[in-house]
Amino acid sequence: MTVPSIGRYRWTICALLFFATTVNYLDRQVLSLLAPELSREFGWSNTDYANITAVFQFVYAISMLFAGRIIDKLGTKWGYIWAIIIWSIGAIIHAYAVAMGHAANNVLALVGIAAVPASVIGFMFARAVLAFGEAGNFPAAIKATAEYFPKKERSFATGIFNSGANVGAILAPLTVPWIATVWDWQTAFILVGAIGFFWMVLWGIFYEKPEKQHRLSAAELQYINSDAAEETVARQPAQVSFSWFKLLGYRQTWAFTLGKFLTDGVWWFFLFWLPKYLGEQYGLKGTELMLPLAILYSMTMFGSIGGGAFPMYFINRGHNAYDGRMRAMLIIALFPLVVLLAQPLGHLTFWVPVLLIGVGASAHQAWSANIFTTVSDMFPKHAVASVVGIGGMAGGMGGVVVSKIGGWLFDYYGAQGQISTGYAIMFSFCAVAYLIAWSLMKLLVPRYRPIQDL
Repeated sequence: MTVPSIGRYRWTICALLFFATTVNYLDRQVLSLLAPELSREFGWSNTDYANITAVFQFVYAISMLFAGRIIDKLGTKWGYIWAIIIWSIGAIIHAYAVAMGHAANNVLALVGIAAVPASVIGFMFARAVLAFGEAGNFPAAIKATAEYFPKKERSFATGIFNSGANVGAILAPLTVPWIATVWDWQTAFILVGAIGFFWMVLWGIFYEKPEKQHRLSAAELQYINSDAAEETVARQPAQVSFSWFKLLGYRQTWAFTLGKFLTDGVWWFFLFWLPKYLGEQYGLKGTELMLPLAILYSMTMFGSIGGGAFPMYFINRGHNAYDGRMRAMLIIALFPLVVLLAQPLGHLTFWVPVLLIGVGASAHQAWSANIFTTVSDMFPKHAVASVVGIGGMAGGMGGVVVSKIGGWLFDYYGAQGQISTGYAIMFSFCAVAYLIAWSLMKLLVPRYRPIQDL
């Protein structure tokens, strides 16, 4: 652990990353919490809702590929600022989605294209803007973590800031239904979206590169750069002219990419579909969703922080950072198997699936804290955001696949009065995805192999 005399300013940066990630997940979850109400108001089917969420995931996926490169070019400070400006605007314009949809249909009519339901096309546009901005969060946060933390602390720091996703997921059901009840659903989007501008001011004040950070002590800067491999890289001139194709030539890139593709969709499913699941299976709506969702996402905080610290158990016993992380990830991958019991035991009370899915979601956050850190284990700092962007794109595409299949399954089985079968199929995938992902990652990179030629 950190020696007190070294200094702790790096944890201030970690706190800012935590705050940004909290806002990130608050903004993206407003729609899912209002989905039952909006579906009734606008007559959306599960397929309509799946299409709206899939637009977010598709644009997020494509944007992740470019976000990493943009942040590597702009630098962490300004890349993050532009990301949060765009996603905060995207969050706010959801309140005007129907008006935007009518305007879009007027344009489509001029070119002879049939109108799309205004609410659907309007929310698709708003989700696309939100996704484009939000894609910058994790590449920027992982890059900042690589800048401010030595390798042995990175998964713990990542676990802490990544727990902001859980806090955002907790705060959203505690606030959004209440705001919508007291005012209206438009106000919920506006108020939550505006929080990002406050964070932007704090980031502008407190963040600077470590070597330029006057608040950082010389001892803490030396500690941050204490990894021998990182010192070697630091003495070499920074080279950022590498291409995506070069990155795709490394097995390490593919290990991260496949791991994200197979598992990110699970988290997207839990985030976007759980309110609808509890509504369709148990009749919960509005403020009735507040307590079960808050408890479920509270559980995920333990996974994010505990999972981030878990590899230290193996590292302290002589394993290198990557091997220790992979051992921890194998154990973490076993916990989602309990989600297989969510439907068979769900007839007892809605608390059974809530708690079992909470274990699975908690395991995902533990997994996420570690899979992100495998990138900074193996790639030099100036390439981290680009690799995270490639993997993030794959994760977003995995989310598109999961949402589209889920929407189709729920409409298909719902029409037969067997919607629980659709959820059973989806929960089965969520349970086994991590073991499949770990096996492929281990096959591609069986032992620690850092990249030295970028």
